[in-house]
Parts: sequence; structure tokens; C-alpha cells
Amino acid sequence: MSDAVNHPSHYTAGKIEVIDFIEDQNFPYHLGNAVKYICRAGKKDPDKLVEDLQKAVWYINRYINHVADTDNNERTCDS
Repeated sequence: MSDAVNHPSHYTAGKIEVIDFIEDQNFPYHLGNAVKYICRAGKKDPDKLVEDLQKAVWYINRYINHVADTDNNERTCDS
């Protein structure tokens, strides 16, 4: 039985929910969202498969930029 609020069908494909995996792995926000979009890609709306994957890429790129900026700021401050 699907619960549209707590356990929508596109959240519960497979043996565990994506959120349980994300929390277990302690992913930072951006990477957790990327994993969420990858795992659920096209399941809620098959016509939005590419859009869902693009959202995952957006979160990954944003995290890469954040990490790169943090690294650059630390190098600047340490110099």
C-alpha cells in the first residue's frame, strides 16, 4: 500500500528507502540530494528522467564548487 506522504511509491523501490541509505552514509546535503535524484530518476514521472539526472548533476557540481572554494580559501588563509 502506497502512502503519498510518508512512503510514496517512487521512494520505496527496492529493499530500502533512499533516505535510509543517505542517512546511513552521512552524506552532506548536496551529495544526498544527488543520490536521491539518481535513485528516483524517472520513477515519479518517466518523462522527467533526463531532468532528474540533470538535477543530480547540478547538486554534484554545486558541491564540487563549494569544496573547491573551501580548499582555495584555506590555502589563502594558511599562506
